[in-house]
Amino acid sequence: MRCELYTTEYYIIYILTQGYYFTRIVATKSKNTIPDCQRMHWSALLTCILTVSLINQVSGLEIVNGKYGETVEIPCKNGRDKAKDVTVAKWKYGNDIKILVKKAGQNANISEDVIYKDRVSIKEDFSLIIKQVTLGDQKTFTCIVVTSGDILENNVQLVIYKAPSQPQIAQQASVMETGKLTTLAQCRTSGANPAANITWFKNKTPLVPDEMGIVINTVVDVDSRTGLSTTTSKLVYAAVKEDIDAQFTCRVEHIRSAEMESAAIHFNVIYPTETVSLQVMSHGPFKEGDNVTLKCIADGNPPPKSYNFYIKDEKKTVENSNTYNLTHLTRANTGEYKCSLVDNEEMASFAFITVDYLDVVLSTTGKITKKLGESFEITLNVNASGKHQVSWRKGNSKLDSFLHKFDKLKYSDAGVYECVVSMAGLQKTHTFELIVESPPVIKSLIKKRGDESMNKVLSCEAEGSPKPTVHWSVNGTNVAETAYVDGKIMYSITIVVKVNLTVSCTVSNVLGSDIKNINVSAFVDDVTMDKREDQKDDYSDQAALAVGIVVGLILATLAIGLAYWLYLKKFSRQGSWKTGEKEDGSAEESKKLEENKSQKADV
Repeated sequence: MRCELYTTEYYIIYILTQGYYFTRIVATKSKNTIPDCQRMHWSALLTCILTVSLINQVSGLEIVNGKYGETVEIPCKNGRDKAKDVTVAKWKYGNDIKILVKKAGQNANISEDVIYKDRVSIKEDFSLIIKQVTLGDQKTFTCIVVTSGDILENNVQLVIYKAPSQPQIAQQASVMETGKLTTLAQCRTSGANPAANITWFKNKTPLVPDEMGIVINTVVDVDSRTGLSTTTSKLVYAAVKEDIDAQFTCRVEHIRSAEMESAAIHFNVIYPTETVSLQVMSHGPFKEGDNVTLKCIADGNPPPKSYNFYIKDEKKTVENSNTYNLTHLTRANTGEYKCSLVDNEEMASFAFITVDYLDVVLSTTGKITKKLGESFEITLNVNASGKHQVSWRKGNSKLDSFLHKFDKLKYSDAGVYECVVSMAGLQKTHTFELIVESPPVIKSLIKKRGDESMNKVLSCEAEGSPKPTVHWSVNGTNVAETAYVDGKIMYSITIVVKVNLTVSCTVSNVLGSDIKNINVSAFVDDVTMDKREDQKDDYSDQAALAVGIVVGLILATLAIGLAYWLYLKKFSRQGSWKTGEKEDGSAEESKKLEENKSQKADV
């Protein structure tokens, strides 16, 4: 019958005043018969009991710590004895093995001990100096002091320590397969006393052995010559998918040095494909004429080298690539696409692509010529895959609304029209130029007085399209014209009038002509009359007001005259009735009558 015994590490630690010294007994995993397992168990137990007994024996010793390779000073009674009272001081170790003897007033007598004869000396206070200490010096030294009245003996335990080296990673694996125990790496530190401890970490978290996915084997080797320890720890690990970017480190811990950590290590994790994803790499929305890249992504490591792409139910196998390009899309490319593994077509993924389109047909293009007053209609047909917007412009101005039918065209309707239809990144623009034609017509011919008394300025206003030209029957100066807007234009000319004459204005274009005459007089009064005629519309209200005032004054004068006449007639009759005399009256009455007339006249 066989058994499997797992024993842990026994740490027997005892405190040594200024530090820690521990003995580490490592029992490794073994598989033996039951008697062998029992012997291992009792052996470990016995070692523990003996070590505890040793601790009890040395617990009363004075402890001195020394650093490996350096000089250490071991005090004698810690300076409690005065040097002048000491006649003889002696240092020894083991079974009375003498190191040196010093008598008062004499130099120290160093023994021929090959271990210490070239490395020891004694101070004035009888402290023992040992240079270049090694682990061989880790022992109990005895100081014997003879005074005039007594012989004193003091034992001192010397403990030597050495810090370990920086951790080094070796035998690192480059590839790990998920679920399979594989030696990940080996961490090593050397030259330590006592032996250093090594801990493994993944992403700063300590790894705890579980004998399934994590196995850690640690070995401590002691150099037979120096006595220094080398600790080697091997990590056996079963990787998972999440370990792709994991960082593994090992940390060295020692009671006489700071913690030291190795550089981080990584490894490639191999695992099979579990899912496939089809991605559309180009940014939508897509329109006719665009190019699209399809990408098939598998989550396995390493990823597959070849894939199947299904384009409109047609399978296309792509070698050494995971992409497929669709060029010059049309509306027929709208639909579902698929990709799969070559060796497992059941493992597949799907994606849907929509290709937008916009068709615009405008019934009118190029230059369109119509007659003034004629009707005109425009048709716009839009075929789009989604909601679209239509906007119109005329020249540089945006039209808030646009009527597709003109019942009676005007000159102002002429111009360049732009129709813009847009939808989700698509835009179509159509333009046409509308020309409204008509023979020219003179709307007015007027005259004004110029800067000089005998100068006249003639203005001829015309409408027509194409733009009419002008011809004057006389020569003049300051010939000018206004801007041609909406079929209207004004021509002007300045002439010097010396005799009465008739001036004609003739306007014409390719469709016809029109003529109008105006009489121009050389007299100044004519100029004034001309000016009134020119301003007839502007001053009609003022003229009417002036006429009303004049008529009012005339009527008021007539009323006053009539009242006066009636008064005279009445007064004359009253005189005749009172006196009964003839109408001529007396001289005195005639005088009073004249005075009354005078007063009435003053009123």
